[in-house]
Amino acid sequence: MPIADSDGTSIYYERHGSGPAILFVHGSGGHHAAWWQQVAALREEFTVLTVDLRGFGKSDSSMAEFDGQDFPGDVVAVLDHEDITDAMLVGQSIGSVAALRAALLRPERVSSVVLGHSLGGISHPELTELAAADRAEAVKLPVIDRLLTTSFQRERADLTFLFQQMGTFNVARMQDLRNLDTNGPSLEEIGASGVRVAFLAGEKDAVLSVKTVTRAHELLAGSHLEIVPDAPHSMYWEAPEQYNTAVARLRRTLTAPKEAA
Repeated sequence: MPIADSDGTSIYYERHGSGPAILFVHGSGGHHAAWWQQVAALREEFTVLTVDLRGFGKSDSSMAEFDGQDFPGDVVAVLDHEDITDAMLVGQSIGSVAALRAALLRPERVSSVVLGHSLGGISHPELTELAAADRAEAVKLPVIDRLLTTSFQRERADLTFLFQQMGTFNVARMQDLRNLDTNGPSLEEIGASGVRVAFLAGEKDAVLSVKTVTRAHELLAGSHLEIVPDAPHSMYWEAPEQYNTAVARLRRTLTAPKEAA
């Protein structure tokens, strides 16, 4: 059972397959097993790593409270433990914030970051305003309708139920992750890191609009934008084939300037 040490906190992770490394960072309702559809599809070509942030899944959950500012260090602990030097970090929703911060902490270990359904906590007044407007609309919907389309819920009641059950294995909750956005990186800091950034968005994302993600891409020089038609916020779960295809393509094509030098 692989365990990494994150400043005294035990972080559970798994490694599958071989090849260029992809490390998935879950969102507020996930953990390492949420990526079952990605591991099975990608392990033949890539080394696929999945991690439980502290308070989630099998990682240490014994602390009295959780600080989202510690989550990037949990990702870094796995990178250090595996001695990886060219990982592509793939975040889901707020997990993308942890992924981007981890990349900026250890740019020598990360070639690229995919911000899935997230702006990655980038500090920029225009983006903050756009994301807040999207959030104001999202909270009008039931939580499950923000994450999965109603047609999927109707047609795949089994997978919808399993999706909801995933969060019951966690101790930490959404409120424990919110302060990850505090003091986020600037566009200039990201650019100076040498880490390539891609925005991966779903056309039907009810949490973060395509308009907002597109604007972030326009503002972050050198970034990549991938929008998947008809996909919701939890694309990795509802539309795994499209999601996996996009992730594999990004891993094959995104190369950090430091690697090309």
